[in-house]
Amino acid sequence: MPLSFGVTVLPDPPSSRLVELLTIAESNGFEYGWTYDSHVLWQESFPLLTLAAQATSTMKLGHCVTNPGTREPTVLASAYATLHDISGGRMVMGIGRGDSAVRYIGDKPVRIAEFERRCRMIREFMNGREVEWNEKELKLAWVRPELPQIPMWVAGYGPKALAVAGRVSDGVIIQLADPVIVKWIMDTARAAAEEAGRDPAELKCIVCAPSHITDDIADARDQVRWFPAMVSNHVMDLIERYGFESEIPHELTEYVRARKFYDYDEHSRVGAKHGEFVTDEICDRFCVLGNAEQATAKLRELEAVGVDQFNIYLMTHGQEDDLAAYGRDVIPQFA
Repeated sequence: MPLSFGVTVLPDPPSSRLVELLTIAESNGFEYGWTYDSHVLWQESFPLLTLAAQATSTMKLGHCVTNPGTREPTVLASAYATLHDISGGRMVMGIGRGDSAVRYIGDKPVRIAEFERRCRMIREFMNGREVEWNEKELKLAWVRPELPQIPMWVAGYGPKALAVAGRVSDGVIIQLADPVIVKWIMDTARAAAEEAGRDPAELKCIVCAPSHITDDIADARDQVRWFPAMVSNHVMDLIERYGFESEIPHELTEYVRARKFYDYDEHSRVGAKHGEFVTDEICDRFCVLGNAEQATAKLRELEAVGVDQFNIYLMTHGQEDDLAAYGRDVIPQFA
């Protein structure tokens, strides 16, 4: 299958802006439309996904990512099943243990074992199958069986989270665009899938990262320093658990030695002060920057290591221009 393309738009007010950008993306050949799920930093995302479902016709929609901590699992599953019905079968779920949504309200990411238990239930329940939960047998009897299954893709970086992805999910969400790290992550998840008796080749790979199409590479780097800084939150969790010397590639861990702080009030914002430690080299490795030819070359590298979808984090300037450039100059190269 050729590389497919998605775009993630923040659930910032006004709500009409998210809908506008997703409809522009759909008209430019983007197959997937995503948004964040962090209910205090931004607007509540489920109503916005409902508006997006009504405004689009073919685009698949979902969170990149939601979590089963702030979202009670049966409510989360029912919400997705409802939107799947509204959209005519176009929902896709990205899910993780929780970052800004939980940390900003003083909570912690869901522990790995509980995360796996909740993901197993959600995947079955939202697709209309009976589950046992809290010693009760439950089923969404109103789910339409003729609709396609809602896939669940799990976000993670460390061996334990990736093992959950391999055992439970339909694929892995990776928030960076470094082919070396992507390959290690997918190898780790697929090994867990094989151990669980699943077909590792069925596990899909979604890479998410900012991309800015421009000849001004210095400006592009400045616009995306927030992104490796955001990723560093997850890397710090890994280092706390595994240390700097572990099976995790140094390409993922070494850069955070220079990190000083993180301010969630500037989460995913261009110019965030906590991104000042991020070097040009890390921007280039973690993102897709440059003119259309350079972006296409980087995407070919990702495609070569098995990436199925590239999801642009559209938190840069010139959003409409980037969507148009992809639609005109990049996406057709992968048709």
